[in-house]
Amino acid sequence: MNQINLMARCAACFAGLLGHLFLGCYTRSQAHMYRRNIRHILIPLAIGLASVIGYNLFLRPAQPPQPVQLTETVEPVAPPPMPSQNRSFEHEAKSVRILDQSVVPPTPHEALLEAIRDEIEKHNLSLAETKLNEIQPAVLSDATAKSFVATLWNNLGLQQERLNGTRLSLKAFKRAADLDESNPVILMNLAHAYWEQRDHALNAEFLMKLMKVAPNEPFPHLAMADLLQEQDELQEAAKHLDQAADRARQDPALQSYLAAVTTKVRRAQSLESRMTARSSTHFVVKFNGEEDQNIWISVLEILEEAYREIGQKFSHFPAKPIMVVLHTKDSFQGTTGSPAWADGLYDPTLGRIQIPTQGAPTDRKWLANVLRHEYVHALLHDRLGASSGALPTWLNEGLAMQLAGDAWPELDQAMSGDIKVIPLTYLEGPWGALPASTSTVAYLEANSATRYLIERWGMVGVDELLNALQANSSISVALQNKLFVSYEQFHRQWIESFERSRS
Repeated sequence: MNQINLMARCAACFAGLLGHLFLGCYTRSQAHMYRRNIRHILIPLAIGLASVIGYNLFLRPAQPPQPVQLTETVEPVAPPPMPSQNRSFEHEAKSVRILDQSVVPPTPHEALLEAIRDEIEKHNLSLAETKLNEIQPAVLSDATAKSFVATLWNNLGLQQERLNGTRLSLKAFKRAADLDESNPVILMNLAHAYWEQRDHALNAEFLMKLMKVAPNEPFPHLAMADLLQEQDELQEAAKHLDQAADRARQDPALQSYLAAVTTKVRRAQSLESRMTARSSTHFVVKFNGEEDQNIWISVLEILEEAYREIGQKFSHFPAKPIMVVLHTKDSFQGTTGSPAWADGLYDPTLGRIQIPTQGAPTDRKWLANVLRHEYVHALLHDRLGASSGALPTWLNEGLAMQLAGDAWPELDQAMSGDIKVIPLTYLEGPWGALPASTSTVAYLEANSATRYLIERWGMVGVDELLNALQANSSISVALQNKLFVSYEQFHRQWIESFERSRS
């Protein structure tokens, strides 16, 4: 069916192209009476092309798909899309973010402002920034000029963000906000940059100001809910999620996302309100006071060791304490919605490591493996911030296995059996809908591909990839630009290495 659709599109394209050629020849022949008419050439060509297309559409026998890898491949059913923290900025992208700089206001400094505007429009960003920094206080004493300079800083920031991400644009948005703190577009852009960079300046005071300046925007309430969740104030977070939903009526997809997150927050609040909390320097553990009182000390010991050891390997430490929730087996699956085969998870929406504790008192090795694995997920989320959705699941899981140093006997067993290789492109999204047998192969491939990545390019290469993903590059673009290898080449080279390791 895909082939037929493709050929049908080709037929339509050819028909449009030939129609354009015939029309072009006709009109040109009217304007140039003595130019040779070439319809006697085009008509047979059109008939020949139509015959080829008709053969491919209706007469050519179907060809079986060709194998992609050395071993048999399987294409799993794609799981449904899951909500992501990045969803809010898909919504924000539809909002106005650039300010009109086409007309320079009449001031004594009009020539200077026009020159800077022209440099921004010509994408001479370094020169434009230098000139903006050199603006004298006398220029800014003119209220009209000051407002326009704020516009220039804002638009410069947008250009810098487009090229290099919010890491470099944050300064420009701050300068714009300092000059015009009542402009909702400027403050929304600054909030966007703060969110992307997980900047502590995105605090309750700033968000309250943003709510006053942009009262109809859902994002300030969504960001406030995120902030309150980190502070474990789930009831207040749910209220702001409701307010965000009220302001997102024109965006059904965002409303759906907010409803899902609100449900999750309220469910967590209901369960965790009955739990006891204990904390260490870098972690807070919530647990059932009767059932898990002998576990929380072990959990904190394991996690503090992971904080030091894995942080040194990864060269990153979380900026805030991480919440860990210990569940019974029943409450774990019911609350988190995790698949039956999962031993634990990191929930980026709630910012929590969540694990079931059945069997944990007698199996410290299992507990350590699960906690270290999920801690790496939390570390990656903290590292990438709002861009964590750009991290493909195979790399996320692969880094968790490689950095946590946990050996999985199931993977060794799978290596010796018949493997249906799943292309990595099919393992970029969520794995929650994968059956248990397929999930084992997915983890095996993620571990193998990530190990190959580290052995070939080192953790320096991994860090370069993460920087590119944080700037919202796709994994394909990140591999090409940072490691100078296409996604297809990387996949082929990894498969060759994978095959050698099995022989």
